[in-house]
Amino acid sequence: MGEYEHLLVKREGDTVTITMNRASRRNSLSEDHLRELLAAFEEAGASDATGIVLAGAGPVFSAGHDFGDVAARDLMGVRELLRVCTDLMRTMHAVPQVVIARVHGLATAAGCQLVASCDLAVAAESAGFALPGGKGGWFCHTPAVPVARSVGRKRLMEMALTGDVVDAATALDWGLVNRVVPDAELDDAVAELLGRATRGSRAAKAMGKQTLYAQLDRPEEDAYAIAIEVMASASQLPGAREGMAAFLEKRKPSWPD
Repeated sequence: MGEYEHLLVKREGDTVTITMNRASRRNSLSEDHLRELLAAFEEAGASDATGIVLAGAGPVFSAGHDFGDVAARDLMGVRELLRVCTDLMRTMHAVPQVVIARVHGLATAAGCQLVASCDLAVAAESAGFALPGGKGGWFCHTPAVPVARSVGRKRLMEMALTGDVVDAATALDWGLVNRVVPDAELDDAVAELLGRATRGSRAAKAMGKQTLYAQLDRPEEDAYAIAIEVMASASQLPGAREGMAAFLEKRKPSWPD
């Protein structure tokens, strides 16, 4: 994998782990850091890996945008920064791999946005989640976009308007994360869920993930129109053919890529 200043990237087996490594800055998301994350996800996305883990080094997952970077920018500069951030979130959805967040400590503002943008998320009991702009001077407009698609409207409003930290148990109840485990069990829980989420045909899974994002938030009629065409096409994939043949022949499938 490529060399990065603000990240640690390693591959073990079929999994690429991308670890934000600006612990001294609470993994805040400067433009340089965001561009490295984007490049790392693009590189992992182009590989034959089946899963990507997003983690943070140090005491927190990510404190969100780097105010030192933001404060030095004019309107056009901040707009460009937010566009890079949005490109990263969209790339996390677009890559064919299953993307899972490994969350410990605080994930605030754009850090919370990162968690909400991952396909899956496992949180340590120490984790906390917040859209803190609600009690400051710069409201969390863009971080609220994926959070709004993970939690209910009243829960979103509470997070966005109060800016208060939501603990891990509440985040689980609200649908922001999939699992909460003791801190010592975090890595095992991430690996276990990712293992179950990456079974089966890689090609079929990639098409499935991308279609889920395409139909989410659309009216039901439009969602079905998309899903019908993709599912019909997917029935012709080698993986689908092998899965059905294995079922009919009462044998274990041998998945093609």
